[in-house]
Amino acid sequence: MAVASVSKITAASPDSFDAAVRGGLMRASKTLRGITGLHVLEMKASVANGQIAEYRVTMDVTFILEE
Repeated sequence: MAVASVSKITAASPDSFDAAVRGGLMRASKTLRGITGLHVLEMKASVANGQIAEYRVTMDVTFILEE
């Protein structure tokens, strides 16, 4: 029987929401083994001088617990 856990993380990128998601997943995979999926919960952006300065995502990362 497999048991999964979910970890909520926030990641940011100056380039795009996609880059923030990919960067967050890449970082999470350094410490979490058995990642099976993710769910983007929230997308935000910080603004400076009328321009988007940083794209931010909050996501749940699902991973299988080891036996």
